[in-house]
Amino acid sequence: MRLRRHVTAAPLLRPLSPRIEHTCGWTRLTREIGGAGDCMTLNQVSEHAGLCQSAGSFVYGETKRRVNRCLISSNRTVILFVPGICINVYSWTSFYFRMYPTSCDTFVALPPSTEGQRIVFGKNSDRPCDEVQEVVYFPAKKHEPEEKLECTYIEIEQVAQTHAVVLSRPAWLWGAEMGANEHQVCIGNEAVWGKESVEGEEALLGMDLVRLALERADTAERAVDVITELLEKYGQGGNCMEDECGFTYHNSFLISDRTEAWVLETAGKYWAAERVEAGYRNISNEYSITAKIDKEHPELRTYAQEQGWWNGKATFNFAKVYSYSNTARIEAAGGRFCEGRKLLQKSEGHITAETMMDILRDKESGINMEGMFMTTGSMVSVVPKDQNFPGVHFFTATPDPDRSVFKPFIFVMDIKQLKHTCSPCFGEEDPVKKKPRFQSKPNRKHPLFLKHEVAAAIIDSTRERGERIVEKMRALEKQKLAEMEKYLTEGIEDATLPVHLFTDTVEEEFSIYSSA
Repeated sequence: MRLRRHVTAAPLLRPLSPRIEHTCGWTRLTREIGGAGDCMTLNQVSEHAGLCQSAGSFVYGETKRRVNRCLISSNRTVILFVPGICINVYSWTSFYFRMYPTSCDTFVALPPSTEGQRIVFGKNSDRPCDEVQEVVYFPAKKHEPEEKLECTYIEIEQVAQTHAVVLSRPAWLWGAEMGANEHQVCIGNEAVWGKESVEGEEALLGMDLVRLALERADTAERAVDVITELLEKYGQGGNCMEDECGFTYHNSFLISDRTEAWVLETAGKYWAAERVEAGYRNISNEYSITAKIDKEHPELRTYAQEQGWWNGKATFNFAKVYSYSNTARIEAAGGRFCEGRKLLQKSEGHITAETMMDILRDKESGINMEGMFMTTGSMVSVVPKDQNFPGVHFFTATPDPDRSVFKPFIFVMDIKQLKHTCSPCFGEEDPVKKKPRFQSKPNRKHPLFLKHEVAAAIIDSTRERGERIVEKMRALEKQKLAEMEKYLTEGIEDATLPVHLFTDTVEEEFSIYSSA
């Protein structure tokens, strides 16, 4: 049984103004009990508290509970959607709410932090637990003059030529959470919130911008330009979940190529970008660019002054100026950001694909998320600086990297669609395309997802069988890492060999599940 969250659309009949207090990551919301008609959704709580609609902990009296969804309703109760698909209702005058880490983490390591002259990129995509993430391939293509392109919500102008791309994306939308292109540009995006209000009007999603940049840019810096030009022309906005809840956010991006990386952080149409030429960098769900700004929106500082966020005299610190000063959301994201940085630092000078996979599997830090928002797909890329050697891009296409296999993909000619990780297509009948949107949710599970779902249940419920499955999964992954090391050091003599590399590895994964 799946709970619909249509209740969050309840109208705010009379604005409520709870008192907000932040202490050690906990947010206390207090208000006087009002009359009939008082209503506040979690989105409206977010406006006051800087929270986002996600998992957290709720304290009521002596009780502490894990919370997945919350609604402060018109009958002066707090409705909590908790694990096990049950509902608890409490009358309240005050409560404490602590946000658990939400959304994603993206990492990049460059020489001298890595082994060899390689750049290592990684990302966990943390999304609603019932959302399917597919891995798909689109070849390079020439387009007709004045051709139009239909993205998730809006239509834009197409370019004359698009690059080949491999994408990991929520199966219901056009864009992508993360991916790479034939020029070895890798991109991952993050949800961020700040002082600039988030637009709910349909425009380009941050995930659309990821795909558009991969299709149109042959370097990381060019990807920054593509995204910011599209941001200026079309804007960003629209629901980021396959649901009627209206979950929206600004976006930050971590972009790498064979030589460098860029961090791009946005607030509406305003943005700042930082070049990373060595060492390591990570982003989570908070602004992280400070005073080192290598590119910026021409009105970034003027707008901040007009809003009263910056006096024009102090050193301009983008994160400080555009962020909330202190909220539960910022504390949660900041904790995960710091933990990710520590994990990179721990292996500095020796960061490899395996290192990045271990980081993405780390549950203690919150990087490998569990709960209603969980890690639904993961990606690790290894890109040599030497153009004579191929980049190798590993994807799970399944939830929880700790019980998934990272499967390799290499850009060569004649690659076909990745059939085992491609979700069903519903065309114009897709509920995402019809207005009003999201009136139903079709089954988007691809073949690998279905088989992995069964295996994951065995891993959870049967210790001995589960351990055998995980052992075989790790052995397969280790085998593929060894095979890819040969390509990374010697190059590809026969370009036909990697054509079915990803698909063949998925079929080997199928064999593990079938024998379980």
